[in-house]
Amino acid sequence: MNDLSVWLDRHAEFDPGKPAVVFEGRAISYAELAERVRGCARMLKHALGVGRGDRVAYLGHNSPELLIVLFACARLGAIFAPLNWRLAPPEHLFMLRDAAVKVLVVDAAFRAQAEEFRAELGDCEFLACRFEPKGEDSDWRSMAGLTREAAGDDRNPHVGPDSPLLLMYTSGTTGYPKGAVLTQEALHYNALNSVHMHALSAADRVLTVLPMFHVGGLNIQTTPALYAGATVLLHARFEPGETLASVRAERPTLLVLVPATMAAVIADTDWARTDLACLRSLTTGSCHVPRGLIETFHARGVPVIQVYGSTETCPIAVYQRANDAFDTIGSTGRPALHAELRIVDEQGEEVAQGRSGELLVRGPNVMFEYWGNAEATRESLRDGWFHSGDIGYRDQRGCVWINDRKRDVVISGGENVYPAELELVLGELPQLAEATVIGRPDPRWGEVPVAVVVPAAGAAREPEAVLGAFEGRLARFKHPKEVLYVEGLPRNAMGKVLKHELRGQLGWSG
Repeated sequence: MNDLSVWLDRHAEFDPGKPAVVFEGRAISYAELAERVRGCARMLKHALGVGRGDRVAYLGHNSPELLIVLFACARLGAIFAPLNWRLAPPEHLFMLRDAAVKVLVVDAAFRAQAEEFRAELGDCEFLACRFEPKGEDSDWRSMAGLTREAAGDDRNPHVGPDSPLLLMYTSGTTGYPKGAVLTQEALHYNALNSVHMHALSAADRVLTVLPMFHVGGLNIQTTPALYAGATVLLHARFEPGETLASVRAERPTLLVLVPATMAAVIADTDWARTDLACLRSLTTGSCHVPRGLIETFHARGVPVIQVYGSTETCPIAVYQRANDAFDTIGSTGRPALHAELRIVDEQGEEVAQGRSGELLVRGPNVMFEYWGNAEATRESLRDGWFHSGDIGYRDQRGCVWINDRKRDVVISGGENVYPAELELVLGELPQLAEATVIGRPDPRWGEVPVAVVVPAAGAAREPEAVLGAFEGRLARFKHPKEVLYVEGLPRNAMGKVLKHELRGQLGWSG
């Protein structure tokens, strides 16, 4: 297997005029996309000195440039790190420092935010993407200008399937993000899994509205579409009305939505008048999917298929196919074509059919390591098996059902919120004696984080002050939506907060 940019080169040879990406009304053909990737690789290598293993980060909304930089990194054996633009500046700075990023590519909407990092990142080049630096931006380099001027070769030697390509940060259970390292081989086999899951072909038109800083937006359908020679209809960000407008005007065949975006589309005023017959299926996942959302699409004739996985599995590990959609509502399907699945008890022994246990995944799609974190890598990867921390079971048909999350992650609107991150902030507040964070069921977001706290002796109960402690520290979607004061937190003999008991005391499921 060569580097992944060969996908684009080959499609440019077979069908050069075929639209690869359509963005903001303009189609980019496979020939043009392949040439722009080659130009970007020349620029990164010769103008900025990017070599094998160097990290190149991207801060911006979805754009063709994100994909171009990804495939240019593949060509050079560099490592691409797309940043979640919803995060707060301190969170971005942690990731940029942790990865020792050599080049930060920034689109226009995030120029001011990126300036906050400059003093802390003296060895990092700031590359202007989708805007041209003016006189006051003298410290910026122009991506377009440098690409036009770049000359020389556009490859590096010794780049192959085992070369790390993607560095995706996922919130850690210890309170600090962990960078999952995915190789070129992982993305290749993930694409093959997607082809099997979706019966994906060059005839498909894939609508991408989810953010590509997530493996869901990037790798469930988008990069697999470019492997298959399909067309990607790319939106900068999700808007329910624009999603439905694209369905009406551009007639996509495949689409990925998380439950919160499914609900937003259904609630939009254009839902009823939009003909969905072009959609061969709708893919969803990331958390518990309410049956009502699935049945609403089913009532319109659109099969809803679920996928299970995580950042560490690229993400496709278990999935339904369209012919399963109506008969196994709520299941995440069967193990992927190029992945293995075990469900084990606390002793690591395989459980019987119908019994719940932890899901373990092994395959070429599984991450190589957590960046610079040997301890977390050893904990999660044992004998080649990724220990997901998720609890589920297999039914008599071999279908997998997820019924719990071992690590207490709160999935709000498709975003992972790890309580440990919030609990670090709460632990700094002198007015609190104890604090924990759990998920509360929410009709719009699936669940939202809530702080459950015990006040310090003599301290006033001031929920606004507690909530204010998160401003500027963490992304807004992570902030607790409520502060609940209690007299004490239930704990086990080891002092660990029993969150399932707490949820029961509050009358919430789990």
